[in-house]
Amino acid sequence: MRIDMTGRRVVVAGGSRGIGRSIALAFAQAGAAVSICARGAGALAATRAEVAGFGGTAHAATCDLGSQAEIERYIPEAAEALGGIDVLVNNASGFGRADDEASWESSIDVDLLAVVRASRAAMPYLLAGEGANIVNIASGSGLNPSVRTPAYGAAKAAVIHYTRTQAATLARQGVRVNCVAPGSIEFPGGSWERRRTEAPELYAATLANCPAGRMGTPEEVANVVLFLACPLAEWVTAQIVSVNGGQGLR
Repeated sequence: MRIDMTGRRVVVAGGSRGIGRSIALAFAQAGAAVSICARGAGALAATRAEVAGFGGTAHAATCDLGSQAEIERYIPEAAEALGGIDVLVNNASGFGRADDEASWESSIDVDLLAVVRASRAAMPYLLAGEGANIVNIASGSGLNPSVRTPAYGAAKAAVIHYTRTQAATLARQGVRVNCVAPGSIEFPGGSWERRRTEAPELYAATLANCPAGRMGTPEEVANVVLFLACPLAEWVTAQIVSVNGGQGLR
């Protein structure tokens, strides 16, 4: 079954690499017009070119999602390029993993406040159409205690809570809000690929906790995001969907 998003206008905040890139490509392949943003211009340009390869509108702009001013500049720019916004995917992460001031600041500013700020900036456009929705990307680290990544886990837990608050607030206005919580996802240049060589014991222990015997792929997360944003899921809101291959069952 092919999901058709023709005519839909999608913004992926944090869409240049990894999970964000795969989300942008999934929407483009389904026929949507797509705008992506990120800090790194090189990866952003490469992904925009891939998105454009599917034949639809492809917009990209650099944006530090830890900055309120930059978000408030980017979202209207994206809306103008696409002709509006129907779907907002909040995917950015500051990856603040330690229990220090820098990690907490990065996690709060990027993982949490970027969701709040981008949603707020996009709301006039989302409310202007029909069938609008938001998909927030959290993490399995936000569902359980996260000893190794306390700042990151706490921020993602807040995203999960805020998703439900958004869904309850916006339901009567016709805007659905859901959340995807990926497990351990491996891709070229990603943290788990690096840990395979830099921290082999951690990698092996994490892999052993995956019943399928492998880590997930960005495309597997993107497929779930695409479903949650499409008309087939029009009666789905306030849900937290784990995409983790059963990680943690053992």
